[in-house]
Amino acid sequence: MLTLLIMAAGVLIGMRWFPPSLQKYNSILQTLCTSLLIFSMGVSLGSRPEFFGELRAIGLYSLLFAGVSILLSTIVVFLLTKWFMEGRHGHRSNR
Repeated sequence: MLTLLIMAAGVLIGMRWFPPSLQKYNSILQTLCTSLLIFSMGVSLGSRPEFFGELRAIGLYSLLFAGVSILLSTIVVFLLTKWFMEGRHGHRSNR
């Protein structure tokens, strides 16, 4: 919840008071902070003695999760496209 509040505060500041002339510097700061976050996550993972042993199981679960997500997303988009796009492009609607 705290993360959402911080992000909402950033959106509000960006919409109301953040000057467009500083967007370039904000982009650089975002890249630096993201790089630092990824680096610190790598240090945390690398310091775990059993990390490489767990990596195989983590990878398989990640692959399964990604595969199921992609499959279900594709099915939903296909069905919604058929439903909403039916009747356009010269097709007759059954509704």
